[in-house]
Amino acid sequence: MHIVSNRLPVTLEKKRGTIQYKQSMGGLATGLGSFYQSYNSMWTGWCGMPAESLTSDEKEEVELTLVNDYRCFPLFLSRSDMKMFYHGFCNKTIWPLFHYFPTYTVFEKNLWEAYEKVNRKFCDAVVKKAGPEDTIWVHDYQLLLLPGLLRERLPEAKIGFFLHIPFPSFEIFRLLPWRKEILEGLLGANLIGFHTYDYVRHFLSSVGRLLGYEHTFGQIYTESRVITADIFPMGIDFEKYNNAHNDQKVKKEIEWVEKKLDKRRAILSVDRLDYTKGILHRLRAYEHFLSTNPKYHNRVTLVLVVVPSRTGVDTYIQLKRELDERIGRINGKYGKIDWTPVLYLYRALPFHTLTALYYLSDVALITPLRDGMNLIAKEYIAARGAKGGSLILSGMAGSVHEMSEALIVNPHNMEQVSSALKEALEMPEEEQIKINKTMQERLERYTVVRWAQDFIQKLNTVYEFQKQFSERMMTSSIKKELIEAYAQSSKRLLFLDYDGTMVNFFDKPQKAVPNGDIISLLGRFTETGQSEIVILSGRDKETLTDWFRGTDIGLVAEHGVWIRERGGDWHEIEPLREDWKDAIRPVFELYMDRTPGSFIEEKSYSLVWHYRKSDPDLATSRVNELKETLIKLTENLNLGILEGKKVIEVIAAGINKGNAVMHWLVKEKWEFILAAGDDITDEDAFDVLPDDAYSIKVGLGVTKARFNVREVKDLRSLLHDMLGV
Repeated sequence: MHIVSNRLPVTLEKKRGTIQYKQSMGGLATGLGSFYQSYNSMWTGWCGMPAESLTSDEKEEVELTLVNDYRCFPLFLSRSDMKMFYHGFCNKTIWPLFHYFPTYTVFEKNLWEAYEKVNRKFCDAVVKKAGPEDTIWVHDYQLLLLPGLLRERLPEAKIGFFLHIPFPSFEIFRLLPWRKEILEGLLGANLIGFHTYDYVRHFLSSVGRLLGYEHTFGQIYTESRVITADIFPMGIDFEKYNNAHNDQKVKKEIEWVEKKLDKRRAILSVDRLDYTKGILHRLRAYEHFLSTNPKYHNRVTLVLVVVPSRTGVDTYIQLKRELDERIGRINGKYGKIDWTPVLYLYRALPFHTLTALYYLSDVALITPLRDGMNLIAKEYIAARGAKGGSLILSGMAGSVHEMSEALIVNPHNMEQVSSALKEALEMPEEEQIKINKTMQERLERYTVVRWAQDFIQKLNTVYEFQKQFSERMMTSSIKKELIEAYAQSSKRLLFLDYDGTMVNFFDKPQKAVPNGDIISLLGRFTETGQSEIVILSGRDKETLTDWFRGTDIGLVAEHGVWIRERGGDWHEIEPLREDWKDAIRPVFELYMDRTPGSFIEEKSYSLVWHYRKSDPDLATSRVNELKETLIKLTENLNLGILEGKKVIEVIAAGINKGNAVMHWLVKEKWEFILAAGDDITDEDAFDVLPDDAYSIKVGLGVTKARFNVREVKDLRSLLHDMLGV
């Protein structure tokens, strides 16, 4: 297996001309550290040093050491690459936008080009080590294009992707000029993982609205593949934090911190310096708490740990300045000679110091404005052991879905956070222990290793499921067999659906007029007199007559209501009524008015509601409502409800393409039969074909057809090849 992330789990430093290696800190590196070693994996990522700072010999040494000693394959990026890629597009565009800070977002084409360039470099590095059918697990927002790039180079690879930050709502995501490229990059994966259901929902919404792909239960159907999006909330190494207070180094740190606090109760806040973390909002809430609860003066201390981050970026420089000013104001206003209300630590803390603070703090105040998961909250609860302690958690953190027993707050509501602080400090210890035990049991069950194992297991399952679709794809050998069968026969019958099979869909159905190539193609099949072509369509007979005038082919209109044999006239397959339309039309009109972009088409014996141009989420809701209403209305009217691609059609019961196909099947003894279609209305046609017929579904999905082709152009190509023998 190959793990790919922006940074390796090993950090390089060059001191006095000597390269030193040490384990990286951070959720991903820590969480997957032991996992990837146990899976005998290779980890590809940036080595952590600018390429210019290493000589050619040193690069060779670094690569050799990392591959042999750490099972890591290094990527060497220049200062310019990191400036434009990481500090540029990653942290000036993706990071603020995906965290709902569009005013902080920079949309510059040169940054996007750098992002593309570096993603391609990652692709080149992975391909050097990965085989054509290997498992590749790509991580996070720095590499959103990589799954698609890898899919081009390694089409049979098993590719997973996990996003560790939020995926924003469509209203936010669509602000990104390169939104389609990002989605297409992600859809190169077999499995795309997110922390919460909200992120999955937002992703699926964007895929549907921007790329037009439909999805069912997290499965996205593209022209060529089925991709799954699912939820995998990342865990922590529970035992490591739960047992940390027994470590001698941690015990010494606990003693030192206890002296520093001088019997005061500790409120702990730990974060990177970042505007998404809501540190200033937290300080305002703490200040409000002190102003409204004077009895807690000199009895509590806010231990504010802020880890430096992106120190050269203007936004972060300004944030640091405001943070210093706010802390100074609180300490100046409320502090005493023997009491500092805010104990401010602006640095990264080693594990033993951090876990000592977790163990001693009565309250953890974790209130980001937006956070993909937030493992600090989980680490705090795990590190409490059998002690009490209260977690105040932002409702905007991904971890809130697993830690609903905590005190959940809106970080923008200063009064609510202040009240939660008071409630946390005054909650009976027995209640704290009971609440924490529930969360601890959950964290102990779903650790970071379990998270990784679940993802890989699901990736394997998804891959096998997708292979089943691939096995139905028309391979070159099957295509060759079909063409030979066609060539060796003299009585041939071809049933072809039109929209979605012979031509792609159009927003306006009237635009799908057959071009010269289609008319010529059909004519070449019929000119020898050995092949009969039948177009099976849901369109009305007037349209089909106009479109295929002059051709020697059979036509089926309105899914089988009307039939016209070649050279003949239209006739009904059976006498039908249409007086039922007066009962159904007002319902369709109501839903047309309530669903902008939809419209009604009236045929001889059916009514059709089209919603291709409507908002996908709204249309999905309306479709379900409409189907329920129609089922009740039609149960005594001998009517059927057909659901095609972006259409709902009410038609006389018993009318379907299968009956129309039977009309031709019984006429003669055919030596070669082929039928092609793309949606559920074509399944009736596939169902009545003899076993040796070649039935082909255009696109993926469950079908009665024997074979699949990916898209319209593949079927057209097949038809041309059949004529070329």
